[in-house]
Amino acid sequence: GIRDFTGTVGGNVSGTSDLAPLDQQAAMIQEWYPNAETVGLLYCAGEANSQYQVDAVQRCLEDMGYTCTQYAFADSNDVSAVCRAASDASDVLYVPTDNTAASNAPIIDNICRGVTPVFTGEEGVCRGCGAATLSISYYDIGHIAGEMAYEILANGADISTMPVKSAPQVVKKYNAANCEALGIAAPEGYEAIAAE
Repeated sequence: GIRDFTGTVGGNVSGTSDLAPLDQQAAMIQEWYPNAETVGLLYCAGEANSQYQVDAVQRCLEDMGYTCTQYAFADSNDVSAVCRAASDASDVLYVPTDNTAASNAPIIDNICRGVTPVFTGEEGVCRGCGAATLSISYYDIGHIAGEMAYEILANGADISTMPVKSAPQVVKKYNAANCEALGIAAPEGYEAIAAE
């Protein structure tokens, strides 16, 4: 419900955000698939953070000329059916930073591997079912949060004036196994996601 957000929440609230730059995620899809026409946006309707991400990415992709369709699943029970419909109707899929999608990445992978490229909002989901992602470092975010806490506790900083901070950098990463299954090579500047 915050209108005209400028980075500072006010009151007794501040912190960090793990939101990667959504315009850059959309640009990543264009970098890999400039001739694609349709992008399916696959996410859990019960996660407001996911709705925000797909809406923003959709606006960016439509500005680039793609036709986008949102495919929302209610919970884990209908991931398979919704993912299959999205894969069948789309040249490319985008999955945001979505907890339900992350826990169901093997299902998404079973449907899409070698068939439909999946671009994801973060590295964990990409490792499970994606081709590529624009990744942030959760370590960096935790470090920033610790610095903010120190400023408040040790130096008396006013939390109400502290802007919400994001990861200082993003890294382009790709899933080598999924790219191989799709018969595609990562563009220059991408690093392979390390196996777990």
